[in-house]
Amino acid sequence: MRILFLARSLNYGGCERQLVLLAKGLWSRGVAVTVATFYSGGSLGRELESTGVSVESLEKRGRWDVLGFFLRLIFVVCRIQPTILHGYLATANILTVLLRPFCPSTKIVWGLRASNMELDRYGYVDQIQSWIECKLSHFADLIVVNSHAGFDFAARKGFPQDKMVVISNGIDVDRFCPNSASRQRMRQAWGISDREQLIGLIGRLDPMKGHDTFIKAAGLLARKRDDIRYLCVGDGPEAFKQRLVALSMEMRLGHRLIWVSAGDDVGAIYNALDLVTSCSSYGEGFSNVIGEAMACGRPCVVTDVGDAKRSVGDPGYVVAPGSPTALASAWQEALDASGPEKTRRSQRARERVIEHFSLERLLEDTARMLEATGNTAEYPTK
Repeated sequence: MRILFLARSLNYGGCERQLVLLAKGLWSRGVAVTVATFYSGGSLGRELESTGVSVESLEKRGRWDVLGFFLRLIFVVCRIQPTILHGYLATANILTVLLRPFCPSTKIVWGLRASNMELDRYGYVDQIQSWIECKLSHFADLIVVNSHAGFDFAARKGFPQDKMVVISNGIDVDRFCPNSASRQRMRQAWGISDREQLIGLIGRLDPMKGHDTFIKAAGLLARKRDDIRYLCVGDGPEAFKQRLVALSMEMRLGHRLIWVSAGDDVGAIYNALDLVTSCSSYGEGFSNVIGEAMACGRPCVVTDVGDAKRSVGDPGYVVAPGSPTALASAWQEALDASGPEKTRRSQRARERVIEHFSLERLLEDTARMLEATGNTAEYPTK
């Protein structure tokens, strides 16, 4: 079986990390894997190449580089002749269907990674793209959705339920694990004292991630306690970041809120935190951040968006989205828990990831579904 994954880029991001894990895992099982990206570069691309997985850049030069880009894509597909052409996210999914005339025997697989997207918050291009993706979804042979919430959302939009299957993300529990040395190193680098507790939000700077809710909740809790610091890890549009910084100043957080760019040492960051928060208000499917933090034994306070509630289970804390008051209250409850209770939640969080969201489970489920699709066998739905 030959699999060609098609994705926009291999820069840091939850979707991209899952693609890299999947490609590496399938390649290690003897599957011929190639990953084609619209744009070149990206540290995750270099990570893939170092393991032996073939990475092909289509050298897209911008939004309007359409014809040349598509011709290069046709050439790559015709040369590889994949058994499976697997799109990752909307643009790549749409392109796989447009490529079908050039590889009629290839099976088309789509990857859906979000739920309940509020597209009116974005540009008209995203809205049109979402409409086209829905209309073309019936031409896919298999649609892999990474969350139950995403399955339900896609079904309501009109995606064919009989072609969809839920395969939750997989977490590398060997990479993401408790590490006291990393914890101490990162906290020293940020100037966090032993008496201070650290609450963090890790995710790109995007309205869906709820940074405004995080900052407002931090401002509320900061009025009551002076032993808590706050951390935002991620990158995004500079104008949006400046609005968030202005909000943090309005909430009088000052030096108590630390801003950190995304990097590859995210496991050490999780360990440095006392609480990890996911504040998404919409759009989230299965959050890698939640799974990775739990694998590191970090308690999680999450908003009830996507599969977050299903992911954290009983070790986690769940609040309604968009409520700084509820979020600050849950933080307070988690931080004030007794020592034994914190230990129980920490241990149970890691056990839950190993039991339900391991990388091995992701690879087994995906390999089985792709093999069945490549052989035109029947495959189950949700």
